[in-house]
Amino acid sequence: MSKAHFVRKPMPYKKIIPFDHAEEAWFWYVRAERARREGAQGIREYSSEGRPCDPDDMYRFVMHLHKRRILHDGHLHVLGEFGWRNSPPDPRVRDEQRQWVLWDEALDRLSTILISKGIVRADDKHYSQCTSNA
Repeated sequence: MSKAHFVRKPMPYKKIIPFDHAEEAWFWYVRAERARREGAQGIREYSSEGRPCDPDDMYRFVMHLHKRRILHDGHLHVLGEFGWRNSPPDPRVRDEQRQWVLWDEALDRLSTILISKGIVRADDKHYSQCTSNA
Protein backbone atom coordinates (compact mmCIF):
# COMPACT_ATOMS: atom_id res chain seq x y z
CA MET A 1 0.00 0.00 0.00
CA SER A 2 1.46 3.36 -0.98
CA LYS A 3 1.65 6.37 1.31
CA ALA A 4 -0.69 9.25 0.74
CA HIS A 5 1.25 12.36 -0.16
CA PHE A 6 0.29 15.77 1.08
CA VAL A 7 0.61 18.41 -1.59
CA ARG A 8 0.36 22.00 -0.48
CA LYS A 9 -2.06 24.18 -2.35
CA PRO A 10 -0.09 26.93 -4.09
CA MET A 11 -0.76 30.23 -2.41
CA PRO A 12 -0.53 33.45 -4.36
CA TYR A 13 1.84 36.03 -2.93
CA LYS A 14 0.02 38.62 -0.88
CA LYS A 15 1.40 41.55 0.98
CA ILE A 16 0.72 40.96 4.68
CA ILE A 17 -0.76 44.06 6.30
CA PRO A 18 -0.93 44.19 10.11
CA PHE A 19 -3.88 45.97 11.67
CA ASP A 20 -3.43 49.52 12.91
CA HIS A 21 -5.13 48.78 16.24
CA ALA A 22 -7.06 46.08 18.09
CA GLU A 23 -10.42 47.63 17.28
CA GLU A 24 -9.76 47.28 13.55
CA ALA A 25 -8.73 43.65 14.06
CA TRP A 26 -11.87 42.93 16.07
CA PHE A 27 -14.21 44.40 13.48
CA TRP A 28 -12.38 42.42 10.75
CA TYR A 29 -12.90 39.25 12.77
CA VAL A 30 -16.64 39.92 13.25
CA ARG A 31 -17.11 40.69 9.54
CA ALA A 32 -15.37 37.41 8.68
CA GLU A 33 -17.60 35.50 11.10
CA ARG A 34 -20.69 37.16 9.66
CA ALA A 35 -19.62 36.21 6.14
CA ARG A 36 -18.94 32.65 7.30
CA ARG A 37 -22.41 32.38 8.84
CA GLU A 38 -23.92 33.63 5.59
CA GLY A 39 -22.16 30.85 3.71
CA ALA A 40 -19.20 32.69 2.19
CA GLN A 41 -16.17 30.56 1.39
CA GLY A 42 -12.72 31.40 0.11
CA ILE A 43 -13.01 35.16 0.51
CA ARG A 44 -9.31 35.49 1.40
CA GLU A 45 -8.29 34.06 -1.95
CA TYR A 46 -9.69 37.04 -3.85
CA SER A 47 -8.17 39.91 -1.91
CA SER A 48 -4.83 41.39 -2.91
CA GLU A 49 -3.73 41.92 0.67
CA GLY A 50 -3.36 39.39 3.44
CA ARG A 51 -3.77 39.71 7.17
CA PRO A 52 -1.26 38.30 9.66
CA CYS A 53 -3.81 35.88 11.15
CA ASP A 54 -6.98 33.96 10.45
CA PRO A 55 -10.32 34.85 12.01
CA ASP A 56 -10.07 31.63 14.03
CA ASP A 57 -6.86 32.95 15.59
CA MET A 58 -8.73 35.98 16.91
CA TYR A 59 -11.32 33.70 18.46
CA ARG A 60 -8.59 31.61 20.11
CA PHE A 61 -6.88 34.71 21.52
CA VAL A 62 -10.10 36.01 23.04
CA MET A 63 -11.01 32.61 24.50
CA HIS A 64 -7.47 32.27 25.90
CA LEU A 65 -7.82 35.61 27.67
CA HIS A 66 -11.27 34.61 28.95
CA LYS A 67 -10.00 31.29 30.24
CA ARG A 68 -7.21 33.09 32.11
CA ARG A 69 -9.85 35.51 33.51
CA ILE A 70 -8.24 38.50 31.84
CA LEU A 71 -11.50 39.06 29.95
CA HIS A 72 -14.74 38.37 31.78
CA ASP A 73 -18.25 37.69 30.53
CA GLY A 74 -19.12 41.40 30.44
CA HIS A 75 -16.19 42.06 28.10
CA LEU A 76 -17.27 39.22 25.79
CA HIS A 77 -20.86 40.45 25.73
CA VAL A 78 -19.84 43.98 24.77
CA LEU A 79 -17.33 42.77 22.16
CA GLY A 80 -20.01 40.60 20.60
CA GLU A 81 -22.83 43.13 20.71
CA PHE A 82 -20.93 46.12 19.35
CA GLY A 83 -18.81 44.02 17.02
CA TRP A 84 -21.99 42.74 15.41
CA ARG A 85 -23.22 46.35 15.10
CA ASN A 86 -19.87 47.18 13.48
CA SER A 87 -19.47 50.29 15.61
CA PRO A 88 -17.99 50.85 19.06
CA PRO A 89 -20.07 52.08 21.98
CA ASP A 90 -20.36 55.85 22.15
CA PRO A 91 -19.17 57.19 25.53
CA ARG A 92 -21.24 60.35 24.95
CA VAL A 93 -24.46 58.31 25.09
CA ARG A 94 -25.50 57.76 28.69
CA ASP A 95 -26.80 54.21 28.06
CA GLU A 96 -23.49 53.18 26.42
CA GLN A 97 -21.01 54.65 28.90
CA ARG A 98 -20.57 51.42 30.89
CA GLN A 99 -20.30 49.40 27.68
CA TRP A 100 -17.64 51.78 26.41
CA VAL A 101 -15.56 51.20 29.56
CA LEU A 102 -15.79 47.42 29.06
CA TRP A 103 -15.06 47.79 25.33
CA ASP A 104 -12.00 49.91 26.09
CA GLU A 105 -10.72 47.44 28.71
CA ALA A 106 -11.31 44.41 26.48
CA LEU A 107 -9.54 45.84 23.45
CA ASP A 108 -6.69 47.16 25.58
CA ARG A 109 -6.15 43.67 27.02
CA LEU A 110 -6.54 42.05 23.60
CA SER A 111 -4.10 44.49 22.00
CA THR A 112 -1.29 43.20 24.22
CA ILE A 113 -1.46 39.71 22.73
CA LEU A 114 -2.12 41.01 19.20
CA ILE A 115 0.95 43.24 19.30
CA SER A 116 3.11 40.41 20.65
CA LYS A 117 2.00 38.19 17.74
CA GLY A 118 2.61 40.90 15.12
CA ILE A 119 -1.08 41.14 14.23
CA VAL A 120 -1.38 44.75 15.35
CA ARG A 121 1.34 47.30 14.69
CA ALA A 122 3.75 47.71 17.58
CA ASP A 123 3.43 51.50 17.37
CA ASP A 124 -0.21 51.23 18.46
CA LYS A 125 -0.05 53.17 21.73
CA HIS A 126 -3.69 52.57 22.49
CA TYR A 127 -6.57 51.95 20.16
CA SER A 128 -8.86 54.38 21.99
CA GLN A 129 -6.94 57.31 20.53
CA CYS A 130 -8.54 56.37 17.25
CA THR A 131 -12.05 56.33 18.72
CA SER A 132 -11.62 59.53 20.75
CA ASN A 133 -11.39 61.51 17.51
CA ALA A 134 -14.88 60.45 16.51
